Amino acid sequence: MRNVHFAWMALVLAMVSAPARAEPSTIDLSKWQVPDITKLADDHYGKLVRRGHALVTETYKYVGPEVADPSKRYAGNNLACQSCHLQAGTQPYSMPYVGVTSVFPQYRAREDDISTIEERVNGCMQRSMAGRSLPHDSEEMKAYVTYMSFLSQGIPAGSKLIGSGTKQVKEPARAANPTHGAQVYGEQCAVCHGEDGLGKRKGTAGDRQGYEFPPLWGADSYSQGAGMFRLLTAMQFAMHNMPLGTNYDAPQLSVDDAFDVMAFVNSQPRMAKVGMENDFPNRLRKPVDMPFPPFADGFSSAQHKYGPYDPIRAKMKELQDQAKAKK
Repeated sequence: MRNVHFAWMALVLAMVSAPARAEPSTIDLSKWQVPDITKLADDHYGKLVRRGHALVTETYKYVGPEVADPSKRYAGNNLACQSCHLQAGTQPYSMPYVGVTSVFPQYRAREDDISTIEERVNGCMQRSMAGRSLPHDSEEMKAYVTYMSFLSQGIPAGSKLIGSGTKQVKEPARAANPTHGAQVYGEQCAVCHGEDGLGKRKGTAGDRQGYEFPPLWGADSYSQGAGMFRLLTAMQFAMHNMPLGTNYDAPQLSVDDAFDVMAFVNSQPRMAKVGMENDFPNRLRKPVDMPFPPFADGFSSAQHKYGPYDPIRAKMKELQDQAKAKK
């Protein structure tokens, strides 16, 4: 009995003395002070951070399809990373880079695997930039990751980030209406992005100067493999960031207008991405607005592209519950 008593006491003491698991920090990026790049020393680290900043803001100039050295033509279009990651990746709710190195490596449903920050950068390079992967040991990849790490300094690993990604909002309970979206585009978007959606260049084709306002479709826009080609992501981005200068807490577009205008934009021609059938190999984790088959739910590609999405969500939940019950 004495041995049992001592064993019990030892267990109690171990439980009392064991450090409690720390709750993840919650960081509100709308209130977070981004570090000042101008205060960096002109040493190797400072130069690499500034190189990363240049790659984000003028991607077309350094790795775009118009650069003189063919081996450096990693991007397949003349967008800049900050065409989507606004203000050099610092604007909340526009998929900012701030804090991103604190949450990677992370599980990504698109690959159904753990992905590193380098793999995430290359996902954008292949999809949004319609190009090819950067070598992990290249100066460009090191600069991208170092810049993101610089922006993320002070944010603990595993933090919960408020203001990352896009701001969530419930879409209308209907299919999107691209015809109405064309009207919204003409009223709200064409003045910057052009009636033809091909953007406004800073200079002329071939000069590596990119766009003042990026194209929203065509050969120089994001490919069908980009996250922006998914309607719910595009709707949330447009509602809380567009027209340019919009703040997330004072949107100028209504939910209905944002839903329809991005359906119109994504109905226009753009570069295809080979191998989309391989994305989201666990079909039960495939987003409802991913428009490329195969699907687990039996709904059409058109409904996955334009909605309505609640019937798809309901079916997916039913299938997920069935899968859990079989385990």
